[in-house]
Formats: sequence, structure tokens, C-alpha cells
Amino acid sequence: MNVKIDNSWREHIGAEFEKPYFSALTDFVRHEYTTTTCYPPGSLIFNAFNLCPFDRVKVVIIGQDPYHEPGQAQGLSFSVPEGVPFPPSLQNIFKEIQLDLGKPMPPTGDLTRWAEQGVLLLNATLTVRAHQAASHQRHGWEQFTDAAIRALNAERENLVFILWGGYARSKAQLIDRSRHLVLESVHPSPLSANRGGWFGNHHFSQCNAYLREHGEQEIDW
Repeated sequence: MNVKIDNSWREHIGAEFEKPYFSALTDFVRHEYTTTTCYPPGSLIFNAFNLCPFDRVKVVIIGQDPYHEPGQAQGLSFSVPEGVPFPPSLQNIFKEIQLDLGKPMPPTGDLTRWAEQGVLLLNATLTVRAHQAASHQRHGWEQFTDAAIRALNAERENLVFILWGGYARSKAQLIDRSRHLVLESVHPSPLSANRGGWFGNHHFSQCNAYLREHGEQEIDW
């Protein structure tokens, strides 16, 4: 299967590309992209993996699926390209960073800068049909991204897994808490965040404290 993904990931999860489910997934995604409008652009489907090689991952932030409106999705969970208004969840993420670390609201919602520091911004589902949230779920992407989480859990040490909302928190069962830090809270979307449990979760400072304790450079959020 000709998947354009960083070689470090191919070494650790390349076997997934040869499995029957991935072949069916590829056929489904190809058909969707040729018959409907889908996001992100095809060249960015594996953007999270390509910006953050396996051996450089320090932090994993798990999202559900890509933004489904024009110009937003860029293959990184919660991120939008420069110049695109911040979606509500991202706005609340930046507000919590402000509360937690005293950093001002950034000029851009493009989180490529995080990915390049070792933050794997992983959506469980890597593609979506325009205007239809969750439209590409349960077609095989989750099996693939779970394989990535399992590989990181088994083959790396002292990573930080950040799980926001019920869906992301369901992935906690894949992670060995004796070897990694797992940070959980409600989702940053206004629907959840405004009920409490999001603001003041201090995930960004806790993450950096853990990285420092284990001799890693902290993330410039």
C-alpha cells in the first residue's frame, strides 16, 4: 500500500498497511475523495505523523475527527491553518493555556509549532466528509490510530497522553500508566467546558513538569 507517511512510523506500524481492513479503508477513502468533498486535503491526511516522527513524540493529544467545514482541517487535531478563526474548542484551549501558564492568546491557531516540538496531534479518524461530522468513523481509521497509540505505549517511555472528553478518555485502556502520564478532563468544547472541569485543569503545566522530571525539553505552548 503506497502510504506517504514518515519512515519512522512505517517501521513501527507499517504492518497495518498490509492488513485487509486497511485495504478496505483505502478503497473507502479514495471513493469518498473522488465523489464528494472531504477534509483534510489528501496530502495532509498523515500530517500529524509526518510532522512528528515516532522517536520524537513526547506528548499525544487525541481528538475525534477532523474539522468538517472548508479551510479548517489540516491533519492535526484541534489545529487550523494560519488566518482561520479559532473554532470554539481551540479558543478554550488557548484560554486554559493563558490561565495555566500566563501566555497571551496566540496570533494563529496553526499548531504545527507544537507538532514540531514533539506533540502528536492525533485524530482517531483521519478524514471526514464536508459538513458531516463523524462521517468517516467506523471504517477502519480507529484501528489504525489505535495501533499507533499501542506502539507508542509499548515502545516508548515517559510520554504524556492528554485525553479530553469521553471519546479520547476511552483510549486510556490502551496506555500503561506505570510508564506514561495520562491527563484526563472534559472536552474543551463550550458545551462541556462551560459546565466545569475544563478551565483550571492545568494540563499544560502538568505536562511540562513531567517532561522536565524525565529530562525532556518542555513544550512551548
